[in-house]
Amino acid sequence: MSKVLLTGGMGFIGSHTAISLIENGYDVVIIDNLVNSQEDVVKRIEKFKNVAIPFYYGDCRSEKLLDKIFKEHDIEIVIHFAGLKAVGESVSLPLEYYENNLNATITLLKSMLKNQVHKLVFSSSATVYDEDNPAERLEGYKLGCTNPYGWTKLMCEQIIRDTCHANSQLDAISLRYFNPVGAHPSGIIGENPKGIPNNLMPYIQQVATGVRDYLRVYGNDYDTIDGTGVRDYIHVCDLADAHVAASKYLQKQKGCLEINIGTGKGASVLEMVQAFEKANKLKIPYKIEARRPGDVAINYANANKAYELLGWKATRTLEDMCKDAYNWQCNLQKIKN
Repeated sequence: MSKVLLTGGMGFIGSHTAISLIENGYDVVIIDNLVNSQEDVVKRIEKFKNVAIPFYYGDCRSEKLLDKIFKEHDIEIVIHFAGLKAVGESVSLPLEYYENNLNATITLLKSMLKNQVHKLVFSSSATVYDEDNPAERLEGYKLGCTNPYGWTKLMCEQIIRDTCHANSQLDAISLRYFNPVGAHPSGIIGENPKGIPNNLMPYIQQVATGVRDYLRVYGNDYDTIDGTGVRDYIHVCDLADAHVAASKYLQKQKGCLEINIGTGKGASVLEMVQAFEKANKLKIPYKIEARRPGDVAINYANANKAYELLGWKATRTLEDMCKDAYNWQCNLQKIKN
């Protein structure tokens, strides 16, 4: 049975990927510094799937800890989620983002090569695309970022590509994902950011359950259908399945690839609010505020490459995303109480 190391595996996407990997016959090991996640996540997954998951509390910038993990476990594939991820915060704290995200990736690659681990799936982002591109993003389009977070992802992609070129044994896929939302339909895990949410769906969820009074909509003067930003929202379970598909690909094929992961359709902030209201039969009060630094008006994926190479495509709907997200938020209130 193949063993996969998830860096940042306690986070939103990492935890869902852990479940999908387990369901596909993989063993999972997790390292996380819990900067934006909770330690009880692994216990919930273990109970849900009736498995034991080795968990290491620590930072990917510690080569010593990574070496220890690779020596204690026969890791075949690494899926690298670990990193700071808030667009707005990255504009205010650029040095922290560059120091954290780049050094974590460099240290991980050094440890992987030292310990003869040659398969890497990297958590990249659609923010690597230049905003002057057509709205439907293709992998070959012009690259360039509007915020430090995006630049860290693009720089990490380049670091990985250069390392692959210098080390023929190393194979990697950078998954450029768009906007993950929703939660596991079981309600046992979902997005649970510390502090005020930076992403749309957890903010809507907190308003729906009375944690916050209203949703802040950042900007209604974009050149879009209703003036609010348009994004390609993808169910986190579809995204998790994409990581499994990428892992299976790397077990059979060689190369260094960048692949979009999205639905291929965009929805505006207000369209998402309306979908949430319809799916869960409730109202979401909101207020329009100024644009956030670094945000772009519209983007969505061309996800054909993911289907052609990985055999993957998104199957879950906006309604699924909204129902599962609300179910998780309601369960989260019980977990906290």
